[in-house]
Amino acid sequence: MNGNCMRAAEGDTERSRERTIIRASIIGIATNFLLAAFKAAIGIASNSIAIVLDAVNNISDAGSSLITIISTKLAGKSPDKKHPFGYGRIEYLSSMIVSAIILYAGMTSLVESAKKIIHPVRAEYSVLSLVILGVAVIAKIVLGLYVQKTGKKVNSGALTASGADALFDAILSSSVLASAVIYLIFKLPLEAFVGVVISCFIIKSGIEMICETLDDIIGKRTDAALSRRIKQLIAEEQEVRGAYDLIISNYGPNKNYASVHIELPDTMTVKEVDSLTRRIELKVFKETGIVLTAVGVYSFNTSNDEAARIQNEVRKIVLRHDWALQTHGFYVDLERKILRFDTVLSFAISPEEAIQTLYTEVSAAFPDYELQIAPDVDVSE
Repeated sequence: MNGNCMRAAEGDTERSRERTIIRASIIGIATNFLLAAFKAAIGIASNSIAIVLDAVNNISDAGSSLITIISTKLAGKSPDKKHPFGYGRIEYLSSMIVSAIILYAGMTSLVESAKKIIHPVRAEYSVLSLVILGVAVIAKIVLGLYVQKTGKKVNSGALTASGADALFDAILSSSVLASAVIYLIFKLPLEAFVGVVISCFIIKSGIEMICETLDDIIGKRTDAALSRRIKQLIAEEQEVRGAYDLIISNYGPNKNYASVHIELPDTMTVKEVDSLTRRIELKVFKETGIVLTAVGVYSFNTSNDEAARIQNEVRKIVLRHDWALQTHGFYVDLERKILRFDTVLSFAISPEEAIQTLYTEVSAAFPDYELQIAPDVDVSE
């Protein structure tokens, strides 16, 4: 499988994912419109603000599903000259919009519920209205579980958020139903107080979803398990002594591109390195779906005791600092008196300060050598 085949496989997967998201969203739209119509009729007939707000919430859910469909179609556009990595990140924007809708619905419900506490209105429930509310609760639970499961399966933040919102709606409707039953039996008007409690939970959910989507937009740390898996796959190749500097760039759900450095013997030819790196790229894509766009190479000394001694001494000097997490890419050119290596730095120190410190200390131990020290950022496991 060459690069064109990998891109074709990506395209097939993306089209299947798009169809799944749109199908789930259409089901959500149809269900929410039906529930909204029934609840609006019941709310108006029974003079219940809680049921009317629940109907409005269903309409907002249908709007969220429509936004998800539109964003999925836009995100599925093929890469072009202006956006060579595609439009996948549009889905993060739609997730943000859906989260904002959830937050707005929660705040609106809170305000309206508070008004009804201050100025209570007598509600009149019928048995039929309670039965319809019960059916609506079941429908929302089934819809929420289906949409959320589908969202997680295809890695769609907007779909997952819509599913979570549907489950919150089921809780909201259950609370309205419970307060209605309590009112019929004990004549206690609790629906406004229940609305306040549920509104707070919806607001909390909206804020959490916004924060999670912001992490995706800003760029978050690579998952440690995924990082270890990729490095393990690379290190399984006989010639590779280690894999370092793995950086994964995300351009939307399931659209990840990565670069990595591998440490190879200084005796390998360019032809051998080329064959190896292509084999690694294919292997990583098959196992993880991540496209390695660049594989850099470090060489290591293969048959020199003096080089090994120098490396051990330098490692001791570097790693005695807490902010120096790792050294790699070490190579000594004994003839030209050049010593080079990379150091992974923690976020506790600036790269400039760290490199200056290392230059001073290593130069003191090896004054005859020209130093080439490169700082690396601790971006993955």
